[in-house]
Amino acid sequence: QVQLVESGGGLVQAGGSLRLSCQASGSIISINSMGWYRQAAGKQRELVAGISSGGSTNYADSVKGRFTISRDNAKNTVSLQMNSLKPEDTAVYYCNAGGVVTSSFLKGVNYWGKGTLITVSS
Repeated sequence: QVQLVESGGGLVQAGGSLRLSCQASGSIISINSMGWYRQAAGKQRELVAGISSGGSTNYADSVKGRFTISRDNAKNTVSLQMNSLKPEDTAVYYCNAGGVVTSSFLKGVNYWGKGTLITVSS
């Protein structure tokens, strides 16, 4: 069984910074993609940023230039550095690991963390 545990959420003032981290654990052989999604109250979950195993990244237009995603393949971790935060960034942020291959299940599976709340005050 694979678990994703997020850390780093909290309350921050507009213009401030936060760093989210996510640790994937379990009998992991490889992870194809990792990323961060968010869901604001009353809205659908949306992709914030993603990163492939090779390091290719993609970002939502709303966060380009402000957020930076990174990952450590050896440690199965992914991080999101968030700068110049805005009130509209307030949401629950979820870590995602896609195409996870484990020693007990060789077919890639998608996993989610439980989410961490970020509140940006104006």
